[in-house]
Amino acid sequence: GDGTYAQVDETHAHLNIPATFMYVPELSGNEFEVTFKVREDLGWMVATQLKHLDGNTFYAKDLQYFMDSPVEIANFRKRSFKVEEQTINLVLHDDAASDEQFDRYFEKVKKIVLEQAAIFGELPTFDYGEYTFLACYMPNATGDGMEHRNSTMIPSSRSLSLGGIEQNIGTVAHEFFHCWNVERIRPKTLEPFDFQRANMSGELWFAEGFTNYYDALTQCRTGIWSQDQYLMDMAQVFNAVWTSPARQFFNPIEMSYQAPFNDAAKSIDDTNFGNTFISYYHYGEMLGLALDLSLREKNLNLDDYMTLMWNNFGKKHNYYTIEDLHMTLNGYAGKDFGDTFFNSYIYKSGMPDFERLFKQVGVDFKAIDAIDFGAFVRHQKIMNHPKIGSAAYDAGLQKEDKIIKIDTISFEGNVNINTILNTFKVGDTIKITYERYGFQKETSFVIKADTFYNLDWMDINSKGMNKTVKKKQDLWLKSKL
Repeated sequence: GDGTYAQVDETHAHLNIPATFMYVPELSGNEFEVTFKVREDLGWMVATQLKHLDGNTFYAKDLQYFMDSPVEIANFRKRSFKVEEQTINLVLHDDAASDEQFDRYFEKVKKIVLEQAAIFGELPTFDYGEYTFLACYMPNATGDGMEHRNSTMIPSSRSLSLGGIEQNIGTVAHEFFHCWNVERIRPKTLEPFDFQRANMSGELWFAEGFTNYYDALTQCRTGIWSQDQYLMDMAQVFNAVWTSPARQFFNPIEMSYQAPFNDAAKSIDDTNFGNTFISYYHYGEMLGLALDLSLREKNLNLDDYMTLMWNNFGKKHNYYTIEDLHMTLNGYAGKDFGDTFFNSYIYKSGMPDFERLFKQVGVDFKAIDAIDFGAFVRHQKIMNHPKIGSAAYDAGLQKEDKIIKIDTISFEGNVNINTILNTFKVGDTIKITYERYGFQKETSFVIKADTFYNLDWMDINSKGMNKTVKKKQDLWLKSKL
């Protein structure tokens, strides 16, 4: 079971409604009642955001809400807590986890909920006064997360007893932030949601990417992650985005348009997406980072910008456009600031001056050049399409080629190819022997370096780490509670 499909077996009935019930557009305005006949002999119960009527009978006000309401039917456990007058539920289907492990995980969930509410100053008003995490951590589950208006489906094959307490909480942080950003601060392009065709949106860098930024930042602010863990995670995403050749082809809006081909889409056809596409989750996450740090140079911050979007759009049930995002930033930070950010990084694919931005919050930023082949090689075989501009790409090598020899060095086993290349110098021209389609071929290529980026916290006693920098760092990373 995942966040899209349905799975019914002896352990549970894991129901995503569009995969379970026939879609009949003529019934769009109808109210719905559904009664689930559960396996009482297995202790099964029903958990869902649908309005509870009686017993196992539930209600949806229309077809859209019914389609948006996943259901977990199983012998689950449940924990709840109140935030003002509303209830947050954690439903857990995890046969291997102990009650003590469940309780520890629940404490982390509470921290996430309260920390994110502090960003906006409040929780959304949930339709029936409740929000439910549907956590199915069973061996037959598939790792996923899918947001819904008053709930989220967060399956994983990792039990809380097998590392899930630490590894599953990121999905909780991501999906709960969606109850503001996407479910209520909602792109106009996704309304009304059309279940009969792909829903293309140019705003996913904001809707998903900024949510990604906050799921990591929330884990840091709550102390679930250490600051070192946070920076390590950031560095991985940072390098994936800013070293990609794909920015020369598409800006973040155009990356967002490609969601139907990338977000869990599957095809037997080979693609070159590694060279032409950057996930709008990751690209948007780095844009969220860039905007937050840019605002902090002006003693402003992304939290307040998100709150403006919440107050002006989410709470008022107004759907936004990219122009609305732009104009809201202009109103908050000034026209020059907003125009520069959008014209440079949203409508185009520029890279912000991260060295300057990081310096103000106590992060050392270094660009490092290192010899790199430009493709992943395993047991002599090139496993992916070589990176545009790399040594492998310029040599005309391609996926599935088998490397036999580099210069006079036989290439055998699972040796790291960059280890061999580092015995040469940048600029050296060397021969490479390889096999393609059963025929042995030979070509030459020039040893090249690629750039990657290193992020480290400034030493507390370093020249750059003064009181002003430490204060800015704390305002960025410390809890708002």
